[in-house]
Amino acid sequence: MSEPRKGRRWGIAVAAALTATAVTAGVMIATNTGKDTAAAARKAKAPAGTTEITRTDLVQSKTVDGQLDYAQRRAVKSPVEGTITKAADVGRTVALGQRLYERDARPVVLLYGSTPMFRTMKTGDRGPDVLQLERNLRDLGFGSGLYVDIRFDAATKAAVKAWQKSLGVIEANGEVGKGDVVFQRGPVRVVSADAALADGIGPDKTVLKVASTKPVVRASLDEADRALAAKDTKVEISLPSGGTRRGKVSGTVVPESAGDAEGGAVGGSSKDSGVEVEITLDGGGELKEKDRQGTLSVKFVSESRKDVLTVPVEALVALREGGYGLDLVDGGKKRTVQVEAGLSADGRIEVSGSGLREGMKVGTAEQ
Repeated sequence: MSEPRKGRRWGIAVAAALTATAVTAGVMIATNTGKDTAAAARKAKAPAGTTEITRTDLVQSKTVDGQLDYAQRRAVKSPVEGTITKAADVGRTVALGQRLYERDARPVVLLYGSTPMFRTMKTGDRGPDVLQLERNLRDLGFGSGLYVDIRFDAATKAAVKAWQKSLGVIEANGEVGKGDVVFQRGPVRVVSADAALADGIGPDKTVLKVASTKPVVRASLDEADRALAAKDTKVEISLPSGGTRRGKVSGTVVPESAGDAEGGAVGGSSKDSGVEVEITLDGGGELKEKDRQGTLSVKFVSESRKDVLTVPVEALVALREGGYGLDLVDGGKKRTVQVEAGLSADGRIEVSGSGLREGMKVGTAEQ
């Protein structure tokens, strides 16, 4: 190889390495296809270093640590003042009609619905909250003689009394106090107990935090990798048990330190040190106990190519007439052909061009 060619090869090796970094942000190398260049027609001595063109999958990715969590984390506060007489059980899944915690020796119960508890419900009241309550009473088996509508009537009061007695409420008066129930859209998982036994509670203090029962993975990305936080970015998760799960980014998360009342609602992001993302697992389902406790390895896939021809990035040469080429080596001789260069990942780059085949030998930069 002549000295000018060496210089060009070293130059393109550096340029290709820089290009590999640029491609991570979505930059693709594009060159014109063409026939063998004039230089290719001249036979020369084969380079000392050679490698083969291989056919494989290329994947651009970024791997970070992650932790199992649960979706839609939010805070629960007491609309009335009182004292915690039984704290929430962290890690417990609470379903319709079950106790979240106790205030002043009175159970605070989970009911289903989208309208929050905003008043004491009693005979004569009307509204969507009453309709919501009656649906829950019916689903809990206290709907005998109850017509489900927006009116809190005598039948509603009788159903409430029966329900209160089943909970062990001493004063079963047929009224639902403002702090007696918490409405959520479905079953919840208790992810933290912010108020301990004997703590005073009220509207300004979080009693506990809940989330949906759907497991998700949370991971933090640097600000430079914010593009990977885009919704539906594909992710592969390596589990402590040795298995893998696939998933997709479902949104970004406001960290609790940001002062968000919901304690990490999807849709926000951290502006200072990067971004935290929430990942939904394909197929749903719980993870094994070992996987729930350990650190997960989360690989974000930004771009991929399936079944493409690849060479090491240092195999590319810069052509005098512009673009890039490969030195094909055959029988101790070489010829330079023009190629298109595509996605770069893990030190290899996608190449295409007329006559290129898997297994062909190409020259590489001399060490």
